[in-house]
Amino acid sequence: MVVLAGNGLKMASNSRVCIRSNQVAETKAFISNICRQFYDLGLQKEMVTEDMYVVPPNGSKLSWPISKPYPHKLPKSSDFAPLCVKAECYHYVFDAAINLHPLGLDCSTRNHGPIPKSRGVFGGHQHVDMSVKAGSLISHNDKEQQRRCIVLDIEGTTTPISFVTDILFPYARENVGRHLDLTYDSTETQDDIKLLQSQVHDDLQQGIAGAVPIPSNDAGKEELIAALVANVQAMIRADRKITALKQLQVRTMKLVVKMPSLNLAADILRIQGHIWRTGFQNNEIEGVVFDDVPEALENWHASGVKVYIYSSGSRLAQRLIFGNTNYGDLRKYLCGFFDTRVGNKKETSSYVEISESLGVDKPSEILFVSDVYQEAIAAKAAGLEVIISVRPGNGPLPENHGFKTIQYFSEI
Repeated sequence: MVVLAGNGLKMASNSRVCIRSNQVAETKAFISNICRQFYDLGLQKEMVTEDMYVVPPNGSKLSWPISKPYPHKLPKSSDFAPLCVKAECYHYVFDAAINLHPLGLDCSTRNHGPIPKSRGVFGGHQHVDMSVKAGSLISHNDKEQQRRCIVLDIEGTTTPISFVTDILFPYARENVGRHLDLTYDSTETQDDIKLLQSQVHDDLQQGIAGAVPIPSNDAGKEELIAALVANVQAMIRADRKITALKQLQVRTMKLVVKMPSLNLAADILRIQGHIWRTGFQNNEIEGVVFDDVPEALENWHASGVKVYIYSSGSRLAQRLIFGNTNYGDLRKYLCGFFDTRVGNKKETSSYVEISESLGVDKPSEILFVSDVYQEAIAAKAAGLEVIISVRPGNGPLPENHGFKTIQYFSEI
């Protein structure tokens, strides 16, 4: 195997390369260790230090294999001509090691566990100081930040609140009747109608304002739809977080919404989602994200940080908004979606559930970004790192809230 040496070399006046023997030995040991760990991924053989050439960019030899008694021969390097070509054959090994280190993972161990604080890139005692753009991990001396996952809120964090209030809600209110009429005979819509009938029945018993009795199916399609529309519009005006409504809106618009109410009933949210889905499919609606979001998602993805979404909107709605944004389909940068089936966003247990689902060793390896103070409190209580998003149109925060705030994802 050929190792190309570049850093740590000093060129003498006679063009010969001078390097301390311990630097050569350390480099060879590092490469051997990496090859050993990635042996199962396709390397032809495990490489040992005795079989390595070490060469600088100018092509001269710094180190060569140790002679062995007959019948063993020195490893061939095609008469030393195409050394660079041979070295490039193992570029993926170096790439893997480089990508593992910013994640706080030790490339020199087979299970790639956390890097011991006392170890540097080459297994020595160097102090590492790395900083990259959005999504990278930063290590200063003995303090290593081991952020492995980022969980993002939507409304007020990735997406303007005005998009929800000025586009999504009005669309759902104005198009629920058309959606029900066009899809009335579908199994999906019939399921939605049953969910709504059950929800309205409960609302009437509880004396919820705006609830209107829904006639039986025998009353006729038009009369039934009119009653359903009156109820759905009342629920949307009241900003109620009910699953049936949410799903219906998703079918027409394809987006996720975080509503402030704590009354969580799956039926209304379902219907909302279905309404929104129709809107996206007909190109009547386009999801909106802040201008800095696509680049940040791409950078995080490239650096190996896993990004998830946690919204009060259904997972279907979340996939729809990020799949149909003003910057195209951003779902390729996302690893998953959480909705209120894991729990309410203002409850600590929800973030405990997310931490367990992501499989991190410590909740502090997860960064949660939201614009809502109560959500930040709940996530912090679960041990997550928390940053509050301060975007145009967001509500005010309490004084002395104690959280780090950002205006752009590039500040993360």
